[in-house]
Amino acid sequence: MLLSRARVPWLNQRGHLGLPGEAAEIRGVLGEIFLALGGDPIAQAAKRLVSLPGDFVHEPTGTFIEIDESQHFTSHRLLSLSLYPREWPLGFDKDIYRQLCRDWAPRSDRYRAGKAAVAFGEGGRQRQRAYHDALRDLATPAMGHPPVIRVPAPHRDGVAAYEATRDRIRALGT
Repeated sequence: MLLSRARVPWLNQRGHLGLPGEAAEIRGVLGEIFLALGGDPIAQAAKRLVSLPGDFVHEPTGTFIEIDESQHFTSHRLLSLSLYPREWPLGFDKDIYRQLCRDWAPRSDRYRAGKAAVAFGEGGRQRQRAYHDALRDLATPAMGHPPVIRVPAPHRDGVAAYEATRDRIRALGT
């Protein structure tokens, strides 16, 4: 399987404000998620157009794969998931992710809770992470790629995470 580090110019620090015209259909939803998470549009617009690195991309199919450790399952991520368009294509089960957020948020909401993030202010790192996850989930299909495959690994057990998503990942090679 041909996996490489995921880095594309349209997933960048400006988020929805830096998306090209091909993603116009989802820009408004991402803007709503950004504001719901307490984002500052002026600070976001001032960011550089530097690519946001992701985990992996399967080069032959253009499928992005993201590994989600416990810090991805927060109350902020739960909020962002609730704002996704109902029929938008996803490469993961949104209900399972919602449940993981409910289960892990009491612990994960404390992880780097005081860390600042540009456009999200003091204590904004978790909100920024939730926004970046939503950006990847929603912008990727809008840009003509398959939905992002998300591999939940809240216990940081790579073997179990791979076994749970093995069939979806292996199907990329066929």
